[in-house]
Amino acid sequence: MGGQVSASGNFQSCGINADWMSALCPLLWDVPLHHLSIPGSHDTMTYCLDKKSPIAQSQSRLLQLLGKVLPCITRPFVLKWSTTQDTLKEISEWLESHPQEVVILACRDFDGLTDNLHEYLVACINNIFGDMLCPRGEVPTLNQLWTRGQQVILSYEEASVVSRHRELWPGIPYWWGDQVKPQELIHYLEHMKRCGRPGGLFVAGINLTENLTYILVHPSESLEKMTLPNLPYLRVWVREQCPGPGVRCTNIIAGDFIGADTFVSDVIRLNDKLLRC
Repeated sequence: MGGQVSASGNFQSCGINADWMSALCPLLWDVPLHHLSIPGSHDTMTYCLDKKSPIAQSQSRLLQLLGKVLPCITRPFVLKWSTTQDTLKEISEWLESHPQEVVILACRDFDGLTDNLHEYLVACINNIFGDMLCPRGEVPTLNQLWTRGQQVILSYEEASVVSRHRELWPGIPYWWGDQVKPQELIHYLEHMKRCGRPGGLFVAGINLTENLTYILVHPSESLEKMTLPNLPYLRVWVREQCPGPGVRCTNIIAGDFIGADTFVSDVIRLNDKLLRC
């Protein structure tokens, strides 16, 4: 049984970026969130994962096969590459101390969860966030959220569960390139931009993805060692993006190890381009 929670907004920001939403130009407080540029963290929390957990069905057939015939080798690798960074309770506590900041949480990859477990998870979410949750509807502006005292938009990638809970939003589209090389990842993202952005909230992921070949060839390395040397290349692409309603505009830009360079500041600064339109 496993799942992932990704966070977008402010939770992992620190220092000058801790209150960046309330520090935006007031002209942007009435812009819907899906037209703003928002930094995000890929796989902020991977939960319910241990050495007895099955390999996710989304993984390649070869990796699933290795998980069955060589579990003692394969599963430790999977555990190594899935790091837990934060907890939902920590996010709630952070929001309480930053009342004008908003986070967008995306829950997905519910391998092995039964209906009862889904309901238990949703109950936990409601217990933790309570009135902070923004019910689904039109994408709100910051001013609208502040007026209502709401700070959390939570998307849940299980349509049957969403239909039973008004506090949950449908799964947010994620442009996931599934690439090891940064050049191929950027090529994918540019292709998606040419196809046109989704109508609501969506994520452009600049996260590199370790495939089975890479893991087997580099058994002593980690996702961090693969990602950090490529951040300067990815940073160039980030700084070229523009938020807004245009078909080629970006919205949430998410990555791994987002505190390792200027990623958060770069994504936030893109909002200045809206003031020049």
